[in-house]
Amino acid sequence: MGRGSSGGSLGFVWTIGVAVVATKRAVNPNETVLATCGCRGEPSGENSGGDVQVKTKMQTESALSVMGPRPMELSAVLPSGSQGLGPNGKPRTSSLESPIMLLSGHQSAVYTMKFNPAGTIIASGSHDKEIFLWNVHGDCRNFVVLKGHKNAVLDVQWTTDGSTIVSASPDKTVRAWDVETGKQIKKMAEHSSFVNSCCPARRGPPLIVSGSDDGTAKLWDMRQRGAIQTFPDKFQITAVSFSDASDKICTGGIDNDVKLWDLRRCEVTMTLQGHQDTITGMQLSPDGSYLLTNAMDCTLRIWDMRPYAPQNRCVKILEGHQHNFEKNLLKCSWSPDGSKVTGGSSDRMVYVWDTTSRRILYKLPGHTGCVNECVFHPNEPIVGSCSSDKQMYLGEI
Repeated sequence: MGRGSSGGSLGFVWTIGVAVVATKRAVNPNETVLATCGCRGEPSGENSGGDVQVKTKMQTESALSVMGPRPMELSAVLPSGSQGLGPNGKPRTSSLESPIMLLSGHQSAVYTMKFNPAGTIIASGSHDKEIFLWNVHGDCRNFVVLKGHKNAVLDVQWTTDGSTIVSASPDKTVRAWDVETGKQIKKMAEHSSFVNSCCPARRGPPLIVSGSDDGTAKLWDMRQRGAIQTFPDKFQITAVSFSDASDKICTGGIDNDVKLWDLRRCEVTMTLQGHQDTITGMQLSPDGSYLLTNAMDCTLRIWDMRPYAPQNRCVKILEGHQHNFEKNLLKCSWSPDGSKVTGGSSDRMVYVWDTTSRRILYKLPGHTGCVNECVFHPNEPIVGSCSSDKQMYLGEI
């Protein structure tokens, strides 16, 4: 990675090695396009929704240089004899085919992306109503398209065993998908308005919580029909999460508060106040002790969720990223070891903070639209980002 400064803070900049994506366009309109896993086939035309566009190096350079002065010369494809060295001569830190990979194929803004627990597949959800599955390694091919939602896909999540994807949409549904077959296996349709967020339980029964503009969070059991519990709030719910023991759920919404609900008593047992605007994303830390939240007041907050913690549970406030008039539900996430966090930002930058010092470690340009979600790879020093510019990047740090 090359060093550079951005916005007056210590930052690192993406060094593009190659933007490799798959082309899945039939030679003639009568041919069919088949997903690599053989799950599906559909006619392909010039504007097929599953087409993945090839980006030339010149186009990629143009996209990466939109955000101001180019920090360093963009390199060509790594030669096979590079012996693990990056384009700047420094050792490579990941198993990505190149230090930066550009994933392009969605036909509209990409709102969400997640690595599977093994770190081999990415799921992405878009305004184009589709969920794409991509290989992390090799040339990052898009090998399956999951279709079924009637509106944008606002959130995707993997179950802990990596066999199922859960998605949320303004079509008022939460859906579950079998990754191996690419088929929808459950449709949860009891919300009366947009579903903004979903989260599967980390342990125990196969539970899912969802949050909606209808002012409720609903608890679902994958083995049962219909919601098994409803948690009514007075305001729209924009973000949800389970506690580590899966005996409580956290909700955040337009009232700026984080509420902790007890599943047995079906009532709020704790309210965390501090954000000054709508909460747009939340995620529990890997060890289950802390909750990270992103809000439209342009702060990330870390809350101590352990029992018997001090009354003021907000232990860290992280600043630097932006929210704007688009009012997108920008998400946030933890690194696997809990030492770093990242969050979406409307200024087209990818931000990574150190949780101990609260310092911005990386401020990465490249996207030409609002960055809606950034995620860490579960095993390697890789950050993924997705944006309203229809594109996704994977980059080693």
